[in-house]
Amino acid sequence: MAWKTLDDMDLNGKRVLVRVDINVPIVDGVVTDSTRIRRIAPTVRDILAAGGRPILLAHFGRPGGERRENLSLNQLVPTLERAFETKVLFAADCVGTEAELAAELLQPGEVLLLENTRFHALETKNDPDLAAGMARLGDVYCNDAFSAAHRAHSSTEALARLLPACAGRLMQAELEALESALGQPERPVTAVVGGAKVSTKLELLSNLIEKVDYLVIGGGMANTFLVAKGMGVGKSLAERIMKDTAAEIIKKAEGLGCQIILPTDIVVAETFKSHAPHQVLPADQCPEEGMILDAGPDSVARITEIFGQSKTVIWNGPLGAFELEPFDAATNAAALKAAAMTRAGQLTSVAGGGDTVAALNASGAAGDFSYISTAGGAFLEWMEGKTLPGVAALDQAG
Repeated sequence: MAWKTLDDMDLNGKRVLVRVDINVPIVDGVVTDSTRIRRIAPTVRDILAAGGRPILLAHFGRPGGERRENLSLNQLVPTLERAFETKVLFAADCVGTEAELAAELLQPGEVLLLENTRFHALETKNDPDLAAGMARLGDVYCNDAFSAAHRAHSSTEALARLLPACAGRLMQAELEALESALGQPERPVTAVVGGAKVSTKLELLSNLIEKVDYLVIGGGMANTFLVAKGMGVGKSLAERIMKDTAAEIIKKAEGLGCQIILPTDIVVAETFKSHAPHQVLPADQCPEEGMILDAGPDSVARITEIFGQSKTVIWNGPLGAFELEPFDAATNAAALKAAAMTRAGQLTSVAGGGDTVAALNASGAAGDFSYISTAGGAFLEWMEGKTLPGVAALDQAG
């Protein structure tokens, strides 16, 4: 890996500009989920322990370059102080005289939080002058916001090129996990891709069939592939307009030696609601009035058998309508198998994406996965094989 970590940097006495993701939900001024804040705490604590003075850069919401009181980061100070167990000061801008004075006066053991970077319209334009203003506040740059690494913004890309730069602990863990899953994985590698639409995951599928041994397709996407194979799917969610594209993916995968795994049996109901009357049928026998809401037990047995032969599993998207019982059965069973193998040291398992995280949490399997990414768009773009500007900038930084 070309990027540096905190361990590679001399932080003693240095002001460390740390790009973080603290875009947390707030109701009536109260943080309702502090997960993202807790996840950056190790980076802040390690900088303090090394004698550095952390200065936090972050965006919050989408203010569009306007100062909006309800999107001020000032309201996060009490939650940050609890997470870091130290004094957190606040500067009402992320550049300029006030920010520079606050950075200069920052004492060892204290943390400085700068105001929302997106109060400046030029932030999202990756403006070099804005980045230069930020650079004047610190001696070292640390990016701990993998979730924002797919955006080329002043605080994620341009700034990384102006100071000695490294990855924070959360960014480091994310990059190492993804490298182990897609960069130089232990084989065989199985990818699980679910969700509603083929059209939103074309680049992902095209990249994965070149890199994995098995590609398990579930959810509404699987229905589109069944249509491509000439099967009727009744009233199921399916992108029938994408059937030729799905057929091309199947053909290309065959040529690359990647085995695509589709449901062989299906769980069918006539209404989309919890505990709707349902039946298990062969995949090619969906009634005209039926909706496929999950993969059947034979499909699950095949998936878990493939997991049993695999060394690496990378997962994005549920296998069925996991939010409705009992149509979460396939997702839960497959997730629990991957979790058990990971716990036994037989598998490296990496998962990410909003629905994926929710589904794995619901199944009770999340705690045993090797790594679960909460980065959303950045995780998907990495899986698609795209270069992430925030990571590339770390690679090229001095």
